[in-house]
Amino acid sequence: MTLSFFVYGTLRPGEPNHDAFLRGRTLSEEPATLPGALLYDGPGYPYVVEHPGAQVRGDLVTARPEEYPELLKELDRLEEYTPGDPRNLYERVAREVTTEAGHSRAWVYLAAPAVAARLRAHGTPLASGDWSLRR
Repeated sequence: MTLSFFVYGTLRPGEPNHDAFLRGRTLSEEPATLPGALLYDGPGYPYVVEHPGAQVRGDLVTARPEEYPELLKELDRLEEYTPGDPRNLYERVAREVTTEAGHSRAWVYLAAPAVAARLRAHGTPLASGDWSLRR
Protein backbone atom coordinates (compact mmCIF):
# COMPACT_ATOMS: atom_id res chain seq x y z
CA MET A 1 0.00 0.00 0.00
CA THR A 2 1.50 3.34 -1.08
CA LEU A 3 0.45 6.19 1.21
CA SER A 4 1.72 9.65 2.02
CA PHE A 5 3.31 10.21 5.44
CA PHE A 6 1.96 12.37 8.25
CA VAL A 7 5.05 13.81 9.97
CA TYR A 8 4.80 15.68 13.26
CA GLY A 9 8.30 15.94 14.74
CA THR A 10 11.87 15.84 13.49
CA LEU A 11 10.76 15.07 9.91
CA ARG A 12 8.79 18.32 9.55
CA PRO A 13 10.18 21.11 7.36
CA GLY A 14 12.77 23.06 9.34
CA GLU A 15 13.57 20.12 11.61
CA PRO A 16 16.85 18.16 11.32
CA ASN A 17 15.53 14.90 9.84
CA HIS A 18 13.58 16.66 7.12
CA ASP A 19 16.74 17.62 5.27
CA ALA A 20 18.41 14.27 5.96
CA PHE A 21 15.52 12.10 4.72
CA LEU A 22 12.98 14.12 2.73
CA ARG A 23 14.63 17.05 0.93
CA GLY A 24 14.33 16.54 -2.82
CA ARG A 25 12.40 13.28 -2.43
CA THR A 26 8.84 14.62 -2.15
CA LEU A 27 6.13 15.69 -4.58
CA SER A 28 4.29 17.76 -1.99
CA GLU A 29 4.32 18.81 1.66
CA GLU A 30 1.31 20.51 3.18
CA PRO A 31 0.07 21.37 6.67
CA ALA A 32 -2.22 18.72 8.11
CA THR A 33 -3.82 17.59 11.36
CA LEU A 34 -4.25 14.14 12.85
CA PRO A 35 -7.51 13.95 14.81
CA GLY A 36 -7.92 11.67 17.81
CA ALA A 37 -4.29 11.93 18.86
CA LEU A 38 -2.23 13.56 21.59
CA LEU A 39 1.38 14.72 21.21
CA TYR A 40 3.92 13.90 23.93
CA ASP A 41 7.35 15.36 24.46
CA GLY A 42 10.13 12.80 24.22
CA PRO A 43 13.90 12.61 24.53
CA GLY A 44 14.62 14.98 21.63
CA TYR A 45 11.71 13.77 19.53
CA PRO A 46 7.96 13.47 20.09
CA TYR A 47 5.50 10.61 20.31
CA VAL A 48 1.85 10.51 19.27
CA VAL A 49 -0.68 8.49 21.25
CA GLU A 50 -4.29 7.94 20.21
CA HIS A 51 -6.56 10.11 22.35
CA PRO A 52 -10.17 11.05 21.50
CA GLY A 53 -10.92 14.76 21.33
CA ALA A 54 -7.32 15.88 20.76
CA GLN A 55 -5.42 16.57 17.57
CA VAL A 56 -1.82 16.82 16.42
CA ARG A 57 -0.53 19.34 13.91
CA GLY A 58 2.03 18.27 11.35
CA ASP A 59 2.57 17.93 7.62
CA LEU A 60 1.33 15.53 4.98
CA VAL A 61 4.32 14.51 2.87
CA THR A 62 3.89 12.75 -0.45
CA ALA A 63 7.02 11.00 -1.71
CA ARG A 64 8.11 10.90 -5.34
CA PRO A 65 7.05 7.47 -6.69
CA GLU A 66 10.62 6.50 -7.58
CA GLU A 67 11.75 7.37 -4.02
CA TYR A 68 8.89 5.70 -2.15
CA PRO A 69 10.16 2.12 -1.63
CA GLU A 70 13.57 3.16 -0.29
CA LEU A 71 12.14 6.08 1.70
CA LEU A 72 9.64 3.79 3.44
CA LYS A 73 12.51 1.49 4.49
CA GLU A 74 14.61 4.44 5.68
CA LEU A 75 11.78 5.94 7.73
CA ASP A 76 11.01 2.55 9.30
CA ARG A 77 14.69 2.31 10.33
CA LEU A 78 14.71 5.90 11.63
CA GLU A 79 11.63 5.21 13.74
CA GLU A 80 13.03 1.84 14.85
CA TYR A 81 9.95 0.11 13.47
CA THR A 82 9.98 -3.55 12.45
CA PRO A 83 6.58 -5.15 11.74
CA GLY A 84 5.55 -7.37 14.66
CA ASP A 85 8.58 -6.61 16.87
CA PRO A 86 7.49 -6.11 20.50
CA ARG A 87 10.56 -3.88 21.08
CA ASN A 88 9.32 -1.22 18.64
CA LEU A 89 9.25 2.36 19.87
CA TYR A 90 6.73 3.24 17.15
CA GLU A 91 4.11 1.41 15.11
CA ARG A 92 3.46 2.49 11.52
CA VAL A 93 -0.32 2.64 11.01
CA ALA A 94 -2.64 4.08 8.37
CA ARG A 95 -4.84 6.93 9.66
CA GLU A 96 -7.04 9.68 8.24
CA VAL A 97 -5.49 13.14 8.33
CA THR A 98 -7.03 16.47 7.38
CA THR A 99 -5.58 19.11 5.04
CA GLU A 100 -7.10 22.24 3.52
CA ALA A 101 -8.06 20.09 0.53
CA GLY A 102 -9.92 17.55 2.68
CA HIS A 103 -9.16 14.13 4.13
CA SER A 104 -6.35 11.79 3.16
CA ARG A 105 -5.14 8.42 4.39
CA ALA A 106 -1.49 8.45 5.46
CA TRP A 107 1.15 6.47 7.31
CA VAL A 108 1.66 7.71 10.87
CA TYR A 109 4.26 6.50 13.34
CA LEU A 110 2.36 6.18 16.65
CA ALA A 111 3.93 5.30 19.99
CA ALA A 112 4.04 1.50 20.31
CA PRO A 113 1.65 0.06 22.94
CA ALA A 114 4.21 -0.24 25.78
CA VAL A 115 5.56 3.25 25.08
CA ALA A 116 2.03 4.67 24.87
CA ALA A 117 1.13 3.15 28.26
CA ARG A 118 4.22 4.74 29.88
CA LEU A 119 3.43 8.11 28.28
CA ARG A 120 -0.19 8.05 29.44
CA ALA A 121 1.00 7.31 32.99
CA HIS A 122 4.07 9.56 33.23
CA GLY A 123 4.50 11.55 30.01
CA THR A 124 4.29 15.25 29.31
CA PRO A 125 1.64 16.07 26.70
CA LEU A 126 2.23 19.14 24.54
CA ALA A 127 -1.02 21.09 24.88
CA SER A 128 -0.53 22.88 21.56
CA GLY A 129 -0.38 19.59 19.67
CA ASP A 130 2.40 21.16 17.61
CA TRP A 131 6.03 20.05 18.02
CA SER A 132 7.32 23.20 16.32
CA LEU A 133 5.86 25.31 19.19
CA ARG A 134 7.64 23.38 21.97
CA ARG A 135 10.49 25.90 22.32
